[in-house]
Amino acid sequence: MPVVRLAVVLLLVLTACTANSPEQVRLSVLATSELADLGPVLADLRRDTGVELTMEYRGTVEAGTELANFDAAWLSTSRFLRLRGGEPALSTSTMLSPLVFGVKAGKAARLGEQPSWADIADHAAAGDLKFGMADPRVSGSGMAALVGVATAAAGTGAALRTADVRCDRIQGFLAGRAFDAPDVIEEFVRRQDDVDAVVAPESAILSLNASGRLREPLKVVYPRDGIVLADYPLMLLRPEKRDAYDRVTQWLRSPAAQQAIMDRTRRRPIDPAVARTGELAAPIGNPLYFPDSQEVLDRLLAAYDRAGTGRQIVFVLDYSKSMAGPRVEGLRQAFAALNGFDRFYVGETVTIVRFAGQVLDERSVTVTRKEDVDALLAVVASDDLREYTAIWSALDEAYRLVHGDASIVVMTDGENNAGLGLAEFLGRKRAAVPTYAIRFGEAGPGELGRVTAATGGRVVDASAKSLLEAVREIRGCR
Repeated sequence: MPVVRLAVVLLLVLTACTANSPEQVRLSVLATSELADLGPVLADLRRDTGVELTMEYRGTVEAGTELANFDAAWLSTSRFLRLRGGEPALSTSTMLSPLVFGVKAGKAARLGEQPSWADIADHAAAGDLKFGMADPRVSGSGMAALVGVATAAAGTGAALRTADVRCDRIQGFLAGRAFDAPDVIEEFVRRQDDVDAVVAPESAILSLNASGRLREPLKVVYPRDGIVLADYPLMLLRPEKRDAYDRVTQWLRSPAAQQAIMDRTRRRPIDPAVARTGELAAPIGNPLYFPDSQEVLDRLLAAYDRAGTGRQIVFVLDYSKSMAGPRVEGLRQAFAALNGFDRFYVGETVTIVRFAGQVLDERSVTVTRKEDVDALLAVVASDDLREYTAIWSALDEAYRLVHGDASIVVMTDGENNAGLGLAEFLGRKRAAVPTYAIRFGEAGPGELGRVTAATGGRVVDASAKSLLEAVREIRGCR
């Protein structure tokens, strides 16, 4: 009898345990590769909820085309799906991590206490900052880096438009790119002696610093003009899995789980009631707006693919006597002040053609260091001003000097009164090179407008703004 009673008791206990245990369910999840560090958290999730997440990892951008065979998707952001019209109806943000620069201490000191994207671009363009980033064709963090720098470069305070990307001001920033890779952290560890910085989620930089794998820890830099923030949404793809999905999201957003995620992965809690501790207590600044058009992202990728291809820009500068005084001085100051997104960058070929009644001087430099730019400034500093203005002869010479991917900028304050006439100039056959003009003083817009419009360029009126602003505007749209 005692044995029978014991058996009955054990049966009741087991029955009670079974009744109270959650139903065991498995969800297949297409996840961003950034979440490969969630193993211990997912083990706790399965223990507490009965839901096992079987994770298959991809880059966030490429994952958007592979959703059909999964129960759920867990990416760094749903923005890329939204732009393609494929964002699932049910999506729950689970944690936060801003995109940041991890910079070696010595380089970080040269950038300043809280640099802007423009400061970073300035150092990259000068060859003073070499960084790694994830490949934006497959990685959400790689594309977020392009969005961040291009949004800051546009300077509108709003989401990028296609017109902002057409005025491509990110080439100097990309001149500092040492590599792109699917796994940017592993590649940085391998090349850490040769690279100064890495663009990656804050959580990845902090985890790398704590890993003991770096010979020099990285300082986390939050660009002061804004960051792109990942919120890691878990998205339901199959409605029949709603019950298991709800169990998972409720558990992930619970205070205990949010604390565990922060402690184990160094991502910020989505729940503001969970106190951020340690390095995560640092403010991240203002999130940047994300583009609302796939065309914007396509243009960013096109700009990215052009980077480092040896572009050339030719400046055709009027040194006739009418330029004497404030005008030529303003021209010199404009060149000297080019910095940030507007500066000449490593790998770029810059050609100066000075002219009056004829071509006075030609100088070409492929930028490898700051001293190369100084050499150009010495040409612009010339006091050799002469009679007459041969705009079309000088521009004709500029066309003969271009090679490969190039553009031309003409700066003049007068009408053509020497050398080739407009009809003869336009009648000559030549390769189409985008040509822009900065007009100031008495220069008429009519003829300049005909030439620039024929090449896809345009005229910028420096009389309506400072010469520096006009140069920067053209510099961005070359």
